[in-house]
Amino acid sequence: MDWKIELIPVPVTDVDRAKAFYEKVGFNADHDHKVFEGLRFVQLTPPGSACSIVIGEGITDKTPGTQEIQVVVAHAEVARKQLLDAGVAASEVDVQPWGSFVYFRDPDGNSWSLQAIESRPTG
Repeated sequence: MDWKIELIPVPVTDVDRAKAFYEKVGFNADHDHKVFEGLRFVQLTPPGSACSIVIGEGITDKTPGTQEIQVVVAHAEVARKQLLDAGVAASEVDVQPWGSFVYFRDPDGNSWSLQAIESRPTG
């Protein structure tokens, strides 16, 4: 049986600012629904991903800026250029024996690591 990650909560201080940031990076805004007072659910999906993030009000008790997420990309340099073209500060490409990495943060300081690897043991 497959186990697939579906949704990761990302704590933010300003939902609209965070939503605009992630859309600027290229995430698709799948849902933005105020369920009731104190609960707003905003689901965003990175390009090509089967897993989404959720931001909003009443979503998580985590402190904004504490979430760390790593995703896999095909090419680190291309991903870095996409971030820079969107006006997002991104690290230089960090080449390691196990992959090449690019790092960036959202407006609240939540950190993202983009990893480009040539092959995965599981395909």
